[in-house]
Amino acid sequence: MALFGTDGVRGLANGPLTADLALTLAQATAVVLGQGRIAEARKAAGKRLTAVVARDPRISGQFLSAAVEAGLASSGVDVLDAGTLPTPAAAFLIGDIDADFGVMISASHNPAPDNGIKIFARGGVKLPDLVEQRIEEAMTGEKLRPTGGDVGRVVRFADAEDRYAIHLLASLPHRLDGLHVVLDCAHGAASGVSPETFRNAGAKVTVIGADPDGININDGVGSTHLDKLAAEVVRVGADVGIAHDGDADRCLAVDAHGTVVDGDQIMAILAVAMKARGQLASNTLVATVMSNLGLHRAMAEHGIHVETTGVGDRYVLERMNEGGFSLGGEQSGHVIMSRYATTGDGVLTGLHLCAEMARTGRSLQDLASVMTVFPQVLVNVRGVERTRATDPDVASAVAAASAELGDSGRVLLRPSGTEPMVRVMVEAASHDDAQRIADELAAVVRG
Repeated sequence: MALFGTDGVRGLANGPLTADLALTLAQATAVVLGQGRIAEARKAAGKRLTAVVARDPRISGQFLSAAVEAGLASSGVDVLDAGTLPTPAAAFLIGDIDADFGVMISASHNPAPDNGIKIFARGGVKLPDLVEQRIEEAMTGEKLRPTGGDVGRVVRFADAEDRYAIHLLASLPHRLDGLHVVLDCAHGAASGVSPETFRNAGAKVTVIGADPDGININDGVGSTHLDKLAAEVVRVGADVGIAHDGDADRCLAVDAHGTVVDGDQIMAILAVAMKARGQLASNTLVATVMSNLGLHRAMAEHGIHVETTGVGDRYVLERMNEGGFSLGGEQSGHVIMSRYATTGDGVLTGLHLCAEMARTGRSLQDLASVMTVFPQVLVNVRGVERTRATDPDVASAVAAASAELGDSGRVLLRPSGTEPMVRVMVEAASHDDAQRIADELAAVVRG
């Protein structure tokens, strides 16, 4: 099985993901990313390569980051240890100091026993599949083994958090004065920088989920558990709630009434605002096939084209880079604003969402009404061959369901990329219709 998944290397820490693997992976990364014109020019000038390393606060991140840093330094790479910071902060810092690459130790929204290793190339961009394959192959090859003064040094990146916070504040089109914001930091990587930055932007801030102890990350809090955030927003009478995940590359929100505002609605709000400012490149938003039909309709009403990709923020990023687009993301809250970030950034997204509230004086509920969310039902049909998604009988049933829905809904069948399962997604004008059609199609897939 391939080592790299859709978002780096991830698994149970001290299970498949060991210190030995982390060290070897870092050594192989130094071999592969230490090549190329710029890297060779630096070496010719007598300069060592430089890498930024950061982590989220889960306890296993300590030994894994130590192993990564040991692997890099033993390969002659100077390491700047940025400590506990969000994934988008690590990506930003790589570009900000012109480092050669960087590594983030995080398992994002996964529970605390899991961890992961994400590698970013120069400029803070994610690696293409081909480079990941080369790194995996290099793990069994010759390593770089400099000696004496040629080994790398590991030093603390002392102003890493300040650099990132200043960058976030400089991106804002409007201050947040007068807004009361509740932040749920998922006991994760944003626990320090997010509350500080929102306060510096002018907001009154109430914080939950910002006491990481190494084992409570994502535990009943954050973007995958919004109940506590919704309750706190209502309890304190706040204007808005912002939820991050463990590594803070996601942002979901709740309005003053505790109603969830998902990634599609956030993208719709930002797209309309950016178009009005002339900042929405080609008047285009990039979204995945899972984005709600309501998003497509709302964007069409505002003269905004929607480019559609496969599921996964890496595919959104690829399309944005290909087309030079400035906004894209996923329903799950990965929102990419390419003018300011090379990856999804939950703190940046939350700040810009709140800035639009402050600028317009409108409530989040009012802003979110830019799109009507169609009821969406997802049924996972497990234990079936993934080819069932394209079986003639299934295709016929899908065609019939699509004809029944007309332009008031849609059907999407998607085979799982990792297990024998087909996902059936149906959107319709009513939840009952969506559930009925999804169940009927699931039965055909099972058949």
